[in-house]
Amino acid sequence: QVQLVESGGGVVQAGGSLRLSCAASGRTFSSYGVGWFRQAPGKERELVAAISSSSTYHRNSVKGRFTISRDNAKNTVYLQMNSLKPEDTAVYYCAATSGNIFLGAYNSWGQGTQVTVSS
Repeated sequence: QVQLVESGGGVVQAGGSLRLSCAASGRTFSSYGVGWFRQAPGKERELVAAISSSSTYHRNSVKGRFTISRDNAKNTVYLQMNSLKPEDTAVYYCAATSGNIFLGAYNSWGQGTQVTVSS
């Protein structure tokens, strides 16, 4: 298993940027797929972006604005968030899977970091 801690959330005006970080523990971190999820109050959690050793994914609503990346030497996955919109407001979580980033079970979760985008 891997332990995850998110950071980088905050309050930003529409059109601004934030960079979220997901710091992980474990020698085998590079073998894990990592996803960024978000959950707004009263809404279901949704996958925002994901990264494996060979591919990346970004949901349509964030394509061209968000970019997921990883630095295995630092055991960290990032989510660069540009051109933020009020509808991006949510608690953002990172999660790890030893399986497929789409089909695998995300069994390790961080505590979440709040992102608030004001109009």
